[in-house]
Amino acid sequence: MSLEVGFMGLAALLFLLVIRVPVALALIAVSFGGIASLVGFTPAFGIVSNTPYSFVANWTMSAVPMFLLMGFVAFHAGLTGGLFQAAKAVLKNVPGGLAISSIFACSGFAAVSGSSLACAAAMGRIAIPEMVRAGYNPSFACGSIAAGGTIGALIPPSILMIIFGVFAETSITQVFVGGISIGILTAIGYSIVVLLTCWLRPDIAPRRTIVEGDLSAMEALTAIWPVLALMALVFGGLFSGVFIATEAGAVGALGAIVISALTGRLNKVIMWDSLRETLMTTASLFIIGIGASMFTRFLGITGLSSFISSTVTGADLSYAELMFIVVLIYLALGMFMEPFGAMLVTLPVFLPIFRAEAISLVWFGVLVVKLLEIGMITPPVGLNVFVIRNVASKYATVMQIFKGVTPFLLADLVIVAVINTFPAIVLFLPDMMK
Repeated sequence: MSLEVGFMGLAALLFLLVIRVPVALALIAVSFGGIASLVGFTPAFGIVSNTPYSFVANWTMSAVPMFLLMGFVAFHAGLTGGLFQAAKAVLKNVPGGLAISSIFACSGFAAVSGSSLACAAAMGRIAIPEMVRAGYNPSFACGSIAAGGTIGALIPPSILMIIFGVFAETSITQVFVGGISIGILTAIGYSIVVLLTCWLRPDIAPRRTIVEGDLSAMEALTAIWPVLALMALVFGGLFSGVFIATEAGAVGALGAIVISALTGRLNKVIMWDSLRETLMTTASLFIIGIGASMFTRFLGITGLSSFISSTVTGADLSYAELMFIVVLIYLALGMFMEPFGAMLVTLPVFLPIFRAEAISLVWFGVLVVKLLEIGMITPPVGLNVFVIRNVASKYATVMQIFKGVTPFLLADLVIVAVINTFPAIVLFLPDMMK
């Protein structure tokens, strides 16, 4: 009977998500209803009462608002504004240099943001107008920034990776380190797409462009020193073991505030906007996390998690077959759900399977984040595409931007295949830290 309730709850959750009920509400409603039907309303109310505190009071979760505050302060204070200009100065003689500069600028922005949406929005405002003036097809220009924004959740600090580490009960620092190689690999893959486009279709991406406002090496370094200082402060302490991921968030937030003040860019409006957006984003993430925590308990009570895990193990699926199924599920969910909801809905089901198969959860975490970020540029609900549409509405329609991201999606699929074939690409840096 418990398994039947578990399957009914899973079906009810999928139905609620299909009819666009908010993820948090769907998770909480299904979990409460299922637990109440099995053990009664009083225990169900007890879980509803205790879960929010037990989830939010987790010390590791304090890293989320801290890293968000660091990113919002850096963004609103304009600490990241010189990234594109600096990258452009270095890559000005490379075919497709402006597009490649925007991609690597996104990578730099990711190191102080952790949000693909913020990354796409910030770089889109700066780079797209200049790329269009230089002769880039507007569709391709917008597509390159939308794709480049996905690097925001791969290179630490990544909010997605923090949430994964909490639910998987694995080292957030190791997941962070594993994400570095895939973030760099993604940036290289996107750059190869730009180079090939310049070679095959110079009408879309010109091979040579006249760069406006060229910076000298010293000017480029001056433009990005706040970001470099913040990266050195956070990553230096994190990867040297001076402090853990949770403490790194607090150090990073304080560092962003101090650097903004030293450069004269901090004022009451910027501080208030940063705090307000941090609180709003944290609240939205935490309510989804609370729902996912309740759903995990529901699946545990029904025995569905153990049943699915034992079924998959008993089916004797090969590694390739298992990963093919997992990749398809995440790619499908990414087409319709935002990343946090898609991850937290699936982790209660997938984590027991991967533990039973003795597959590294650090590797799995990096793969999941990569798959979820692909969903940020896939139709019909590619959030990065709609962000670019908002900041560059006069250059391209939504459909034109989706067309522009298509070659980058193909590069992403190749990267996913490489991650699955050669797990050591993700794990060699975390293994060095052990």
